[in-house]
Amino acid sequence: MSIEIPAGLTELLQGFTVEVLRHQPADLLEFALQHFTRLQQENERKGAARFGHEGRTWGDAGAAAGGGTPSKGVNFAEEPMHTDSENGEEEEEEAADAGAFNAPVINRFTRRASVCAEAYNPDEEEDDAESRIIHPKTDDQRNRLQEACKDILLFKNLDPEQMSQVLDAMFEKLVKEGEHVIDQGDDGDNFYVIDRGTFDIYVKCDGVGRCVGNYDNRGSFGELALMYNTPRAATITATSPGALWGLDRVTFRRIIVKNNAKKRKMYESFIESLPFLKSLEVSERLKVVDVIGTKVYNDGEQIIAQGDLADSFFIVESGEVKITMKRKGKSEVEENGAVEIARCSRGQYFGELALVTNKPRAASAHAIGTVKCLGRSHSTVCAPPGGSYSVCLLCIHVAVLMILLGSHVSQSPLERTNHGCASI
Repeated sequence: MSIEIPAGLTELLQGFTVEVLRHQPADLLEFALQHFTRLQQENERKGAARFGHEGRTWGDAGAAAGGGTPSKGVNFAEEPMHTDSENGEEEEEEAADAGAFNAPVINRFTRRASVCAEAYNPDEEEDDAESRIIHPKTDDQRNRLQEACKDILLFKNLDPEQMSQVLDAMFEKLVKEGEHVIDQGDDGDNFYVIDRGTFDIYVKCDGVGRCVGNYDNRGSFGELALMYNTPRAATITATSPGALWGLDRVTFRRIIVKNNAKKRKMYESFIESLPFLKSLEVSERLKVVDVIGTKVYNDGEQIIAQGDLADSFFIVESGEVKITMKRKGKSEVEENGAVEIARCSRGQYFGELALVTNKPRAASAHAIGTVKCLGRSHSTVCAPPGGSYSVCLLCIHVAVLMILLGSHVSQSPLERTNHGCASI
């Protein structure tokens, strides 16, 4: 037996459920009355606005057809009162004063430009190809640079595209024996990775410099210069001819800030397009964007494993994910004893149930081809409950509930739904 759900009921109940769990009202009936009354008033206002617009159009057309002047609408907007004592001279003075000073218009909804170190607004550059800086390198040089940068804190959270742009932007600097690469106390604006050569580290104490260490054909220094303009903490002197790869702060900040801005816009559009998150307010969707990250999985790579503890749920951005479960007594199983129960494609999610219930994963997920998933970033795993990420999970569960209510009674929660692939 199938139940036919009236059009609009799913969205109506989903929105109400989200509001209840978001506000936790003491009196549910009173809250429901206020909620649906507010919805009715909003619909009436929208209908009145449409009717008023149509009425004005009809009135103008009728006046034109009758040969008269179009009727004027009533303006209820507040206007300053004028008295008889106001004369023309006062009006001219006020006009002159108004022309002398125009208060700047403040747009509170645009992205604020960078304020640390050099100011940079990522929206000012439109052509990525022209703004990208590339200094040619051999594959061996790129590999050595990547190896040298992998343990540096500033580079640990860069995605492959950002890291590639950073490596492209690094320039070569040849040094001679005895040359000072940086001097203690000087303003720093470059970060260096050693390609070859030996270098000594000198630190001045009470005006006397002493050697506190050295580099032998490997290492890096000056990474603080990528964050802000700070005086150098030591002097680096070449003790043999060598070569360095450098990166300046302005280029580094442009790469990171611009890529993050582009990624944020892309995530905002993607999250906004997901039907099961339409109950989120705009500010909440933006906060969800802040706590999610992206990860790429190769063909056959395991995304989650059955029985593991959950620390994230996933939304498929591109590609396809196979959901499998180990079941006893089933003949249609794979070599590892698991049966395929569902597949997820773009816009579908999985892994949310174990995260909310704090239970082990009920199934495993593997990538089919190259898959890109959005999930909770590791830096926000311990975020307090009740935030936008919790509201995001709430919307997902309400969406699943509404879909199951409108489907066949015998449908299993592990079967494919319109948006959720499998509750695991």
